[in-house]
Amino acid sequence: MNYFAHALRYLDRPYFVAGTAVPDWLSVVDRQVRVRGKLIEPLLANDGSPLAEVAAGTWQHLHDDGWFHSTRAFFEVSTSLAVRFREVVGPDDSHRTSFLGHIVTELLIDAELIERHPGQIERYYDVLASIEPLEVQQAVNLMAKIPTECLAPLIPRFLSERFLPDYLSDERLLRRLNQVMRRVKLPPLPAETESVLRIARPLIRDRLSDLLPEEHFGVR
Repeated sequence: MNYFAHALRYLDRPYFVAGTAVPDWLSVVDRQVRVRGKLIEPLLANDGSPLAEVAAGTWQHLHDDGWFHSTRAFFEVSTSLAVRFREVVGPDDSHRTSFLGHIVTELLIDAELIERHPGQIERYYDVLASIEPLEVQQAVNLMAKIPTECLAPLIPRFLSERFLPDYLSDERLLRRLNQVMRRVKLPPLPAETESVLRIARPLIRDRLSDLLPEEHFGVR
């Protein structure tokens, strides 16, 4: 799951929404920092404080990833897309194509949810604009063995960039994917990759209820 899918059910809880983004934010700005379940659990006070809400949102992200990556649908869809990507970038690039199958499945779920819930992506950004980034960073530093000073500055950049709606366009999504490729030090993707994205969108649409089963997700 990606940013919007993690957050969509909780848009009335700003710091919880921020917590659902924490693991992904850290993967962008401070990859050595990892939030740990055993450090999160004591912070789940359920008292509505920013600290408790960030902790609960982060916990929810980890829980969501656990069931999501275990679904048969995720395995089938991500593997199918990896095969399609391999046809474009070459058979000797299995690491990159497996990575692409994984992340494109997640990004296109966000795109499908954005389309199915008009106005909610704007609400998502408005909700995050209401938080204090330093509060989130301070909470994260209680949930990780290694502290970070990079998270608070990232959040305003994340808000100004507003890249999630770009997932609705094959061309813009490819540009965002190549930004990810640079960040993880993988070769850029050719323009032909858009052909796989066009095939992937209806696949995600048809399998959404399997990818986000009712007993876990409860929003379509």
